[in-house]
This record gives sequence, structure tokens and C-alpha cells, in this order.
Amino acid sequence: FKKRCQMRVPRRLCRPPQVSGIVLLAVGVWGRVSLAVYFSLLDEKATNVPFVLVGAGAVVVLLGTFGCFATCRGSTWMLKLYAMLLSLVFLIVLVAAIVGFVFRHEIKANFETNLNLALKNYNATVDQHSDAVDTIQRTLHCCGVQNYTDWEKTEYFTQRGIPQSCCKSQDDCSERDLKDLNKAKLKVFVDGCFFLVTSTMESKMSVVAGISFGIACFQLVGIFLACCLSRYITNNQYEMV
Repeated sequence: FKKRCQMRVPRRLCRPPQVSGIVLLAVGVWGRVSLAVYFSLLDEKATNVPFVLVGAGAVVVLLGTFGCFATCRGSTWMLKLYAMLLSLVFLIVLVAAIVGFVFRHEIKANFETNLNLALKNYNATVDQHSDAVDTIQRTLHCCGVQNYTDWEKTEYFTQRGIPQSCCKSQDDCSERDLKDLNKAKLKVFVDGCFFLVTSTMESKMSVVAGISFGIACFQLVGIFLACCLSRYITNNQYEMV
């Protein structure tokens, strides 16, 4: 007696990996876009997690298609290969999430160093790091690394004072005021950017890591179904429909 395998089995096998792959892809893109300005002040190695998720998501979507094909063909070796490759992607995503969590303190230190360097070399012209500093200060309503007085140590301050991006109001923030720290205190944001940036990055990266871990575990469903279906075929309990 052979158990007939209804079409719902292939669908269940295809859906979990493909859905998880699309979600991983979306999370990776969202993480890269939403954190782009902060990543510009980090070393390249510290910004690879979103790319890992995007790559893993694309691979999982392709593997889902391969899994559907293997199911329709009823090929045991293809199903086993599919389960093995999906397990490999699962481990890669899991390791990426763990590495991002373990090295979060090193990422903070790296960001603080690069932010200080960006202030030192700030020129208010078309420069990636200077643009990033301006964007961060305008967006988070902050100024400097620890506080607004950090700008006093820069060459830019001796020439033009504190940058306009620190101003609470662009209409009430003259260059004369920005060259005087006492007057500038009433015109600019006084809190530093380092704490605000790291808090923002931690909250967003926590979302990315949490979703990635959940999706990685969800891939276990596809691996489990592939292994079970391969076993059914091997035991001659599967009939093509």
C-alpha cells in the first residue's frame, strides 16, 4: 500500500524557505538603508551583516525554487542536497547574528574613533564623512561626539565656528554666535551624538538580529520537511501526482 502525497506537501516544502528568504532579503535591505549614514563612519568589516542577510535571502529564495523542483521530481538526492544547502545558509545567518551581537562593543569603539576623526577633518564640503556628520547632527539633534564643545578642538572651529548642522534654528544661528561657545550654547544642540547614534544603531540592529534569528529557525521547517519527504520516497511510500 502506497500513501499518496497530496499537493499540499510540495507547497509546504516550498513556502517556508521562499517566505523566509524574501523576509531575510527585505530585512537586509532595510538594515543597510536605514543605517547607511552610520555605516559610512564604520570600518568596512563592521558593515557586512546586512549584505550577508541580503545574500542569504537571495540564496534561500533560489533554494526554495530548487526544493520545489526536487519535490516534483521525487528525487531523494536532490532533496538531501536541498536540505544540506539550506542547513548551510541557516548556519551562516546564525553565525552572522551572533558575531554582530558579540562584537557590538568593538563596533561602538570603532564608531567613536571614526566620529572623532570625522570631526577633526570636517570641511563642510562634498565629503562623505563630513556629510555623514551633518546628517547625524540634523537628524538626531545632537552636536559633537560627547557634547558641542568637542568642536572647539577642530580646525574648522577656528575658521567658522560650530557647523550649521548643530543649529536648533537655521534662521537664528549666525557665524559670530557659532564662534563663541557661550553664545553657541543657546543656539545649538548641546548633547553629543555618540550616545544617541549607538542607541539608535543598537535598537535597529536588535530588530535585524531578532528577525534574522527567527527566520533562520523558521528555515528548519523546510529542512525537516525535505528530510521527511526524502525518507518517504526512500521507503517507497511516496507516489507522484
